[in-house]
Amino acid sequence: MEEAVSIIGAGSWGTTLGVILAKKGLRVSLHSVFNEENLIMQKRRENPFFLKGIKFPSNLSVDTSLKEVLENKFVVIAIPVKFIRKILRRIKKNGVSFKEKLFVSVAKGIEVGSLKTPSQIIKEELDKVKVAVLSGPTIAKEVIKGVPTTCVIASEDRKVAKILQNIFTTPRFRVYTHSDVVGVELGGALKNIIAIACGIADGLGFGTNTKAALVTRGLVEIIRLGKRLGTSPSTFMGIGGLGDLVTTCFSSYSRNRFVGEQVGKGKSLREVLSKMKMVAEGVETVKSAYQLSKKAGVEMPITREVFYVLYRNKPPLKAVKDLMERPLKSEKIS
Repeated sequence: MEEAVSIIGAGSWGTTLGVILAKKGLRVSLHSVFNEENLIMQKRRENPFFLKGIKFPSNLSVDTSLKEVLENKFVVIAIPVKFIRKILRRIKKNGVSFKEKLFVSVAKGIEVGSLKTPSQIIKEELDKVKVAVLSGPTIAKEVIKGVPTTCVIASEDRKVAKILQNIFTTPRFRVYTHSDVVGVELGGALKNIIAIACGIADGLGFGTNTKAALVTRGLVEIIRLGKRLGTSPSTFMGIGGLGDLVTTCFSSYSRNRFVGEQVGKGKSLREVLSKMKMVAEGVETVKSAYQLSKKAGVEMPITREVFYVLYRNKPPLKAVKDLMERPLKSEKIS
């Protein structure tokens, strides 16, 4: 019997995963949390909102019933972090048993307030459910074109990781297993903040030197916080850490880099976000990361300055000045 995968969340990444898995031969159920989108996708057999022009394979169905979507063993949560808890509570109301199911989070962020990662939110809301995380340098527009891509599937259970590795791997989408779930999530979440910083540098007209500094020192901040929270520093040197960081900071497709670039050019955050159709997770994540850094007593100067630029109206050039004029020190990676 062919494997069946459900994807809750029909943004660009959720839809892309659905298409590549269906092309591999799996049965895929795609579900948008907005029913009007489901009806339009059913009629057009494509996602005109986020992936226009890419026709759905015949074995990819668009389902309006959340209960029917939850009948499959493998359930991918492809929803922005700030909406995950609300959707999970809607899922619980359907009375479905989660005992034999495997949930896979592809969201990248940290929830404001609780300061929890997506896998932690899922475990909290759906008691005792098995959860894994798929993350890495996966720009949807490149993946859908068949550009060779690598990522990681992280699970504390090696058997689960191996099962999911085989599910998600395709000839152009290579998946590695990992055991550091929260470390992989932090890498995927925090890199968006550094990407915003790199975008600000682009908007100010700075060059590669500046972005290289932000990427390397940004990685140091990520490692510092991760280490304090009990994750392995080596996690951040891999695909889910450095790989994702580099991609997001330099890609022209990066939403977070774009937000930073527009702010660097003088636009307000509100103005930038009002014209965006897709979510830039780093805009919310920087709030959580700044709060988490203070709570954990971890120095994260780039994160702090991005937070101040976005939410305290600090001029970007003043943020640059304050970063460059900090007390001199020796370079430390962790």
